Amino acid sequence: MQAILGVLFHSLGGVAAGSFYMPYNKIKGWAWESYWMVGGVMSWLIVPPLAAYLTVPGFADIIAAGSSMIIGFTFLMGLLWGVGGLSYGLGVRYLGMSLGNSVVLGFCAAFGAIVPSIYYNFSPMEGKVSFTDMLGTSGGQIVLLGVLVCLLGIGLCGRAGILKEKELSDEEKKKSVSEFNLVKGLVVAILSGILSSFFSFGIESGKPLADAAVEAGYDHLFANNVTFVVILWGGLITNLVWTTILSIKNKSYKDFTNRSTPIRNNILFSALAGTIWFLQFFFYGMGESKLGNGASSWILHMSTIILTANFWGIYRKEWKGVAKKTKITITAGIVVILLSVVLVGLGNSI
Repeated sequence: MQAILGVLFHSLGGVAAGSFYMPYNKIKGWAWESYWMVGGVMSWLIVPPLAAYLTVPGFADIIAAGSSMIIGFTFLMGLLWGVGGLSYGLGVRYLGMSLGNSVVLGFCAAFGAIVPSIYYNFSPMEGKVSFTDMLGTSGGQIVLLGVLVCLLGIGLCGRAGILKEKELSDEEKKKSVSEFNLVKGLVVAILSGILSSFFSFGIESGKPLADAAVEAGYDHLFANNVTFVVILWGGLITNLVWTTILSIKNKSYKDFTNRSTPIRNNILFSALAGTIWFLQFFFYGMGESKLGNGASSWILHMSTIILTANFWGIYRKEWKGVAKKTKITITAGIVVILLSVVLVGLGNSI
């Protein structure tokens, strides 16, 4: 029953993560940095402590009593993850929901599964599996195979993007993805996929905060909400600094007073996107409490996002007008990435 609940919670989180960008598509007349800033303040500054207060009312005291080393390292993981979150938005902006998410999350799943083991090679910890350990066990070898299969799937998705760019005119490509740019999109998507995996490391490093919440008598189901507050402080700083720089450079701060645009609706849609975004980790924390923060939890989360994002990609007709070969290629890429997810999960269960 615990495993079923874990899968359910992770699936809900994945649906939220795969859907949060949709409200941004309703925004009119604003620069990307304007609505990303509003959504970010909502998802990284306002909603996380509110969720923590509603589920773990004493979260502030727990954080204040936490080790400065734990707080600092968890914050650092959030800071690095914030670069991934920032570039994630750019990846979807340039590639669309389907291709952007497939590439970003494929890399995120692969690196989230393999980077911790490399770290434990240099800094061994009891109960943690190093890269050397993975090479010497059947389960570890299956995980590594899954990572290679994942990279193959990403290659197929990239190939589909190249075919799409060749087949469609600029006007046709921008009907579904208004700023489609394959080269820019792939570069930032790869960067995002690598750095986004640091959220998983942040949950691991902030585990003592969640444990302290349980020891204080709070429900284990919501204990990770304390850790999320610290991780997302890091993400907030990264994104706020970058969007502020862009806002000043492009003078897009004028968006907030430009009455020729639907200011109220734009703020509401941005806030909605930010709230939906946070729900992915609210439910991830609940799922992690049932399944643990191993690669299986992370991979399950990633696979649900990939499926959801591609559903929205179909809904938005992002592959309309391309040749049958291109559709087969992107479908094959998605299937291969999902296969890699299964392999990584299987390897970690052995």
